[in-house]
Amino acid sequence: MASLLIYAAVGFAFYWIINFMIYDEVESRLMVEKQDFEAYVRSNDTWSNNSYFVENKIEVVPVYGKFKNEVAFTDTLISNRYDETADPFRQLTFYTLIGGSPYRVAIRKSMIESYKLIEAISVAMIAFLGLLLVSTFLFHRVLSGKLWKPFYDSLARIKDFDWTKNEPLETVRSEITEFNELGDVMEKMASKMQHDYRSLREFTENASHEIQTPLALINARVEQFIQSGDLGENHTYWIEEIYHAARRMSRLNQGLLLLAKIENQQFTEQEELDLSELALNKLKDFEDILQHKEIRVVVRSTGSFRKLMSPALADILLTNLINNAIRHNYPGGELRLESGADYVQVSNTGHALKSDPERLFERFKKESTGAESLGLGLAIVKQICENCDLRISYQYHEPIHAIRITE
Repeated sequence: MASLLIYAAVGFAFYWIINFMIYDEVESRLMVEKQDFEAYVRSNDTWSNNSYFVENKIEVVPVYGKFKNEVAFTDTLISNRYDETADPFRQLTFYTLIGGSPYRVAIRKSMIESYKLIEAISVAMIAFLGLLLVSTFLFHRVLSGKLWKPFYDSLARIKDFDWTKNEPLETVRSEITEFNELGDVMEKMASKMQHDYRSLREFTENASHEIQTPLALINARVEQFIQSGDLGENHTYWIEEIYHAARRMSRLNQGLLLLAKIENQQFTEQEELDLSELALNKLKDFEDILQHKEIRVVVRSTGSFRKLMSPALADILLTNLINNAIRHNYPGGELRLESGADYVQVSNTGHALKSDPERLFERFKKESTGAESLGLGLAIVKQICENCDLRISYQYHEPIHAIRITE
């Protein structure tokens, strides 16, 4: 675009210069005719149309009254007596005395040939500039394609780079120093990302094993104490408190480790799943607790919501949604499972939220005060949605709480 504007400006300037030079030449010749005319009048002190031959058309008209001794150049049109068209002329007008009387003299020169010359030069100039513009464009296109090819090849490799794998990033080398420096920086960054990912993954795996093992041992020993029957009433109470605290710590550890794995994108296996059907099947796992709380289930489906995602994450997502709807429902309430071609929605009856709905999906934000509630269920749901390019939203229309998952 910039080149086009530059060429247009150059073309306009070139046209203006040619036009100026031709007009200057015509006016110079008219001034010579004026000098010849004045010299003839001074020598003969008279004038007639047949007494003086000039290259151009001349018109002498007497002036009555006062006049200004002015010299002016103007453009004018004169009818052509042969084809009844108006031809362009450049006219020089001045005043002089002939035989002691004032006259207005107009000398004209045809501009037809000059305009044809300007037109020919303009066409040639436009053709030349057009050819130059096209040639420049093609040259830059080929040159830039060659110069930028290593950059775009490296960019394609960066886009396809998977930092969860052990394969290093290798950028394309080129003759341009800046591109090579950029490639070196990107390779170092990619290597550091892979190293950090491996370190974090090893930490989560080690933490999962090292923390769960003593917690499992504590739970097992506490269960043995409780089942032994040799404890007093007070001892039994404290042992049960320890048992519940250990179980809660174990579940909390599992929840946080699961969040870390989701954030690190460790669930790489993907399949095209029917989330509507999976949600309906998942309800069967909660039949006992639904019957126990006498919760009525309503299912509405207008289509199948299909999504390419990890089966494990889909199972966790739907389990947490349904479990949340049951946990925060009241006995005799209602649970609704609705789905369509682009959404799945789980709704439940319940009391109004006491906290800010905007913080519902944050970690450790919970409505229930029960010991079984960790405040991680919906945070895990939100993290899964972010990793799988899904959107999650919450609405409340008394007494219905609705959480919807959409594309």
